[in-house]
Amino acid sequence: MKDPDVVVVGAGADGPVAAWKLARDHGVDVLLLEAGPFFGNEEWPEPHVDSGGTVSTDPDDLDGKLLDEQFTHREAEANDPTYGYLRVGPSNSARAPWFRNLHQNAFIWQVSCVGGTSIHYFSNHPRGYPTAFNDQPHWPDEVSYADMVPYYRLNEELTSTQQAPMTAREEVFIEGASEEMSGEYPLLDGLNVTETGWRPQPNAVEVPGKETATGEPLDSDYEGSFSYDDGFRGDTLVGDHFQGSSTPVDAPVREKARKSSNIGYVPRALDTNDNPDVGNVAIRPNTYVTDVHTAEGAGNLEATGVEIRDTWSGATQTVEADTVVLAGGCIETPRLWLNSGLPDDGWVGKGLTTHWFDWVVGVYDDETVADINPEREHMDPYVGQNSAVRFDKPGVGGLEDIGMSPGLVSFADYLFTEAGYSFDTPVDPDEPWDTRGYVVGKELKQRMADYRNTKAILVLTDDRPRQENGVSLDDTFSDEHGPVPKVRWEPHPDDDERRDELARIAANIHRNAGASHVHRSEWPPLLLHMQSSMRIGKVLDFAGEAKNVDRLFVADHSALANGVGGPNPTNSGQANALRIADHIGDRYF
Repeated sequence: MKDPDVVVVGAGADGPVAAWKLARDHGVDVLLLEAGPFFGNEEWPEPHVDSGGTVSTDPDDLDGKLLDEQFTHREAEANDPTYGYLRVGPSNSARAPWFRNLHQNAFIWQVSCVGGTSIHYFSNHPRGYPTAFNDQPHWPDEVSYADMVPYYRLNEELTSTQQAPMTAREEVFIEGASEEMSGEYPLLDGLNVTETGWRPQPNAVEVPGKETATGEPLDSDYEGSFSYDDGFRGDTLVGDHFQGSSTPVDAPVREKARKSSNIGYVPRALDTNDNPDVGNVAIRPNTYVTDVHTAEGAGNLEATGVEIRDTWSGATQTVEADTVVLAGGCIETPRLWLNSGLPDDGWVGKGLTTHWFDWVVGVYDDETVADINPEREHMDPYVGQNSAVRFDKPGVGGLEDIGMSPGLVSFADYLFTEAGYSFDTPVDPDEPWDTRGYVVGKELKQRMADYRNTKAILVLTDDRPRQENGVSLDDTFSDEHGPVPKVRWEPHPDDDERRDELARIAANIHRNAGASHVHRSEWPPLLLHMQSSMRIGKVLDFAGEAKNVDRLFVADHSALANGVGGPNPTNSGQANALRIADHIGDRYF
């Protein structure tokens, strides 16, 4: 595509969403640029060893069986942030990941590729709390929660978002949470959450039916094939979402069950090229954008295009466009802005939020689990979707019941902490947990021996934007794309209080369900649910256009003005990208 109307920078969770909407509904030709690889595309059959093609415009380029081969589902092979195929770095696996300067005990966990970090997520797709949109003074009046709801509905339809199927693991959570069982919380029956309670998790995962396409009953006794070619449809419930989860095996890319952005939106975006009545979308991976070009306009500066660098050859090129949309995420979008020398009135890269996570783990006796699940008599963390039930408390945050494969369980439950070693860390006798901190050596072996009866609850604390947290340029280190980003995030004391409150609720859910041992991990900051480093209301107007640069928009999670209350931000970020695409079309096309 030589003369795109719009250049979208970043094909992660949100960029393909904006590209599809602009082409399909506004007749706009879009060039979608991505710094990382494009998995499951025949133009790049060996994305880590060969530069492959240059651009993809044909939906027939997408190959589900090729994606199966590339996503091995082995934990370390996928998730290692240095050499795993899901990392932030160039496609060339012989080269190091891209450096971010993080001067604290914390961890940034993201993915660069077409689909972005949505390839790495659990597909939990709740809406943000209405209070996060309506009750905070920094959110613009032009974007009420009611304005977001039509876009939430569209996004949920396109991503097959629905209640997740329950397994024995979720039954234990419900036993501890529900007021009708041993807990104290009501069942919430809507998607717009304004009250406290528990509910099934809305997930962007297509669920299997009660029988396969060949008529075989699908239950715990099913011993047939899970291949798409043999008639299996939907999620295979193997809990491997963090490794990419390309199941069902052999399915075309668009029929994969878990609707990460490369599944839910990229095929739709490429389909526009087969429709002469709409705009077109071209996707170019392995392309790092190093500069946003501008010219003097009638008032503000105007964006005119971008400078790009091929990550394999190092060749550079200028791409001109009528409008530029930044969708590189909460770190790369402000980094590009600052490296381009664009105006900064004090909030560019600032106000970064990340949910102040924690992890509260319950270990259960066989008899307790069997009493709750008399038909199954066990709960297995690797069975089912990674999270299929949740707890919400608007104004504070939420909880998610989590199951994962054993390597990730050992890391998340016992080896990621800021509390110190558990054998040397005192526990306040008034708190509802037995231990906290690192679990190592013989004790770790004992804990992991109970893996099949171990349940973890993830704490997601609302985090409100503060100017001292954010992304700036490092004045010491540069790479081939300019000064690297320096990232800083520290919790506010109010965040600490909210996190403690949620951790106690999680521990009490475990106690109510009969856990024999409760452990609190006390995570350091995990920068995963990042939002609001290019906030609407500060850097951007309500339509997502830069206040100081015309024809320059931001349509990723950094445009969200806060942490949406605590729920996972993917649904909110994608709904907002749909909304911003409509404003771009209305203003300029």
